[in-house]
Amino acid sequence: MALKRTTQARPLSQEAAPAETAAIDSSLRPKTLSEYVGQSKIKGHLLMHIQAAKARKEPLGHTLLHGPPGLGKTTLAHILAKEMGAQIRITSGPALEKPGDLASILTNLQEGDIFFIDEIHRLRPVVEEMLYAAMEDYALDLVIGKGPTARSMRLHLKPFTLVGATTKAGAMSAPLRDRFLHQYKLSFYDMAEMQQIVERSASLLATEMEPRAANRIARSSRSTPRIANRLVRAIRDYAQVAGKTRVEIDVVESTLQSMDIDEEGLDATDRAILRAIVETFGGGPVGLSTIAAVLSEEEETIEDVHEPYLMQQGFLQRTPKGRVAAKRAYEKLGRSMPDSVKAQTQLFD
Repeated sequence: MALKRTTQARPLSQEAAPAETAAIDSSLRPKTLSEYVGQSKIKGHLLMHIQAAKARKEPLGHTLLHGPPGLGKTTLAHILAKEMGAQIRITSGPALEKPGDLASILTNLQEGDIFFIDEIHRLRPVVEEMLYAAMEDYALDLVIGKGPTARSMRLHLKPFTLVGATTKAGAMSAPLRDRFLHQYKLSFYDMAEMQQIVERSASLLATEMEPRAANRIARSSRSTPRIANRLVRAIRDYAQVAGKTRVEIDVVESTLQSMDIDEEGLDATDRAILRAIVETFGGGPVGLSTIAAVLSEEEETIEDVHEPYLMQQGFLQRTPKGRVAAKRAYEKLGRSMPDSVKAQTQLFD
């Protein structure tokens, strides 16, 4: 249940931009599984489970969605609610600071509601433990009072579906992870899917775009829909200011160049990571903390935002001794790969 808060009024100019951005983000999200591009295996499984649950007139089984950021976990949670004809209640792991925060939401859920917890791996242990009975028995075990007068009480909840999203499934405790009936890992999108997403977003934003321009954006979107949508909006603005009525390849090239994004989707930080490993540390292996120190970046940012794509595209390898630049990284930087580094990378191919 959302609690009302009293806040000071802010100038309209400070509120309009976030509100407009949120509205645009929402408008670009697919509303049904049929509109959702990519993740075909997951869509097939979800459709089957949705049909079965609706036929039995039961809530959908608890569902865990995990994978790199921006692949559509939150969007899928909204779609599940839409397909089940249910309301969705949204929160995040860090927002649930104490058991009372969770209890206030659970006790106000209606039958069949979708309860979505983003960053579920960041739940506090005391809050997580309260979820166990809620997920298994639709019950809430509370302790009232303290000391000798304390007593336990069980509140019965209306059947609901918990949908958890995380970028770090391994950081979740095994007892919590095992309580999810359905567990799906979202994968990076292929080029055809990315171009379809770009063209769909451009159409929803009433932006005419030539196929070559859409393909160029798709190639630079790191196989991630969230990044594709961000680039489409940026390029649309650039074209509008330049007085262009149609987004063509030259507009896309100019915009991406100004944003330091190359044809393979690598930004300035990605290239700095590769240069640090290849030029400063001789191709590796080198530890994450060392790379972060050299670049003045947070370890978590490098590990969660940059490394997954660099590894997926074959620029980087993780080894027991640290990060090693792959052959493609040397090609990207126009350098020859030393034989000593070749031997290391071949061990982990």
